[in-house]
Amino acid sequence: MEAQTEHIHEELIRQCLQGSSNAYQRLYKLYSRSMYNVGYRIVNNADEAEDVLQEAFISAFKSLHHYRGDSTFGAWLKRIVVNKAINHVSKRKFERIPEDDHWDIGEEVQKDEFEDFPFTVERVKRAIELLPDGYRMVLSLYLLEGYDHQEIAEILKITESTSKSQVNRSKKKLKEILESNKS
Repeated sequence: MEAQTEHIHEELIRQCLQGSSNAYQRLYKLYSRSMYNVGYRIVNNADEAEDVLQEAFISAFKSLHHYRGDSTFGAWLKRIVVNKAINHVSKRKFERIPEDDHWDIGEEVQKDEFEDFPFTVERVKRAIELLPDGYRMVLSLYLLEGYDHQEIAEILKITESTSKSQVNRSKKKLKEILESNKS
């Protein structure tokens, strides 16, 4: 089934490169919802996520001739969406913690954090939305999008240790939010 899906995408991409507006629309419909969700998790605003989505698709469609098939089309497009979302948040001029050893925090070794986990998925999602932009962005890239610290460091132009420490601070802040809003 997966090979069949990729074959359909290859055919749609070929049609797009030949100028088929119908093929562009079909690719958009196939990916817009999932890519919107990726953007939303980073920008934390529905209207801004919609803007990011549109910018990403415009960029992807203009650069479609650069897509070589080294990864799936979805992975290639997701990278564009993530970069557009990060650029969008960066324009807000969020304040980052300085990059020096004084701020680096080692990774904590913990027991299973989800043992007796008292929070619903919806409550955790709301708490993530309350995180400051920088924390939410790093946490989303690491936990939700599956990027490792090296990839996050490259994307955000920070060191790997800064990525690790910001993820730890993000988790700590998320925990504080969840515990302060216990109902």
